[in-house]
Amino acid sequence: MSILLRDGSKFNYNESQDIFLKKLYGSVIGRGALKVMTLPFVTKCGGVYMSSALSKGRIKKFIKLNNIDMSQYEEKDYHDFNDFFTRKIKENQRTIIQDDQILISPCDGKLSVHPIDTNTILTIKDTQYKLDDLFMSPSISDTFKGGQALIFRLTVDDYHRYHFFDDGWKEEDHYIPGIFHTVNPVANDYYPIYKTNSRSYSLLHTSHFDDVVMMEVGAMMVGKITNHPVSTFKRGDEKGYFEFGGSTIVLLFKPGILKVDDDIIKNSKNHNETKVLLGEKVGMRIER
Repeated sequence: MSILLRDGSKFNYNESQDIFLKKLYGSVIGRGALKVMTLPFVTKCGGVYMSSALSKGRIKKFIKLNNIDMSQYEEKDYHDFNDFFTRKIKENQRTIIQDDQILISPCDGKLSVHPIDTNTILTIKDTQYKLDDLFMSPSISDTFKGGQALIFRLTVDDYHRYHFFDDGWKEEDHYIPGIFHTVNPVANDYYPIYKTNSRSYSLLHTSHFDDVVMMEVGAMMVGKITNHPVSTFKRGDEKGYFEFGGSTIVLLFKPGILKVDDDIIKNSKNHNETKVLLGEKVGMRIER
């Protein structure tokens, strides 16, 4: 799978973080380490460290390793690594398109689109989910069958705040904790695992795209999802942010609502992702 820019050229992304995680999941020793690292006590300690002044020394090396353009972000002296990771972008760095007929990206990320049917399986954070399992709710699968799922994968170099893509109001947030479970090996080189990521979702009653489900999927280990306590929203309002770790936004649209841009559909069919930025056009409302 490649990441493509909107002009069709390839986006050069430092995959060192992804490679490291794949090595952890791909070896007996790595999965054994993950079993310890994902214990509640250990993940809490990791979160405390990332939010302490002790982690501040990691920031400069992280910026250099991931080629992050800090000129896009508000200038400040970061207290800790999470303070840096949840940094705010300058107002003039992203344009929120205000045309009601246009679907804008809710975040910076790597986008793919998938049709929703009875057999839909979405791969998120290296885990495959049926829609029922992802949301723990069969009614969601039934409501959005025939529609589309948009998956925005945020990598560590991205802006890690996410926003509303339309005006409207939202129902309560539903939080689902993650699971990491290793199974006893049946051979020396076979060590299967079962894992799901922590996630939060809510039903959005939008003004121009009907009812849409918006889900935030957090990283394993120290990742944390923080949603702001709002009930009504405007296009471009900040919905929340992710603390350290790769993260994902999932949007579900009903059938007959949305036409995703042709380049994004083409890239997705070829198993490629499209790099998008907060506020830019990714689709159009279908007139009815």
